[in-house]
Amino acid sequence: MVDLKKHGPTIALLFTMLVMLSYSIEGIRVTVGQAMNVVLGPFIDIFGVPFFVMILILSSITGLYSSLVQKYTIDYEKMQETQAKMKVFQKEFREAQLSGDEKRIKKLQGKQERMMQDQLEISRQQFTPMAIILILSVPIFFWLLLRLPVVGTDITLTSGIVLPFIGAVGLTSSAFWIVPAWILWYMICSLTVSQVIRKSLNIGGL
Repeated sequence: MVDLKKHGPTIALLFTMLVMLSYSIEGIRVTVGQAMNVVLGPFIDIFGVPFFVMILILSSITGLYSSLVQKYTIDYEKMQETQAKMKVFQKEFREAQLSGDEKRIKKLQGKQERMMQDQLEISRQQFTPMAIILILSVPIFFWLLLRLPVVGTDITLTSGIVLPFIGAVGLTSSAFWIVPAWILWYMICSLTVSQVIRKSLNIGGL
């Protein structure tokens, strides 16, 4: 039997790579997108919800489940405790170096190895929630790519958006460097909602 506690992060990382690889396979991308369209398509086709509003709704949902998954899969109490200990350690280590106390430095170096192990364990914990979040998020992105409006010469309510400091821009146009407007809008909405949820759940950022 596979020891999930020991090999879980590795399995999660491999699975994450496989999910990301599926993005480059058109057949998988379109099939998943069409399956999602059965549920999400009517909001646009029947109820006439603008595409940028769908992005707002879906990115908000992403921010919600991402925060909840991380809260219940990561030991934030231990993470905060480890970070606090590391901060104290770094202060003590700098003081020992400045004073030239070789005996104290050697003692702290032994302590540093143990603390690095704790930090490594915290980092490994983050792979599992990352894989779960990716499983939930990739189908949404596949659907967005499937239904992304084709922008013509006119920017309309369904094919464009007005962004701060940028103005009216097509959803598929570059809004910042090579980042399309729709992805930038998705990130802004998701991060904003995530921060509110994290604050209410008293969990830190990753």
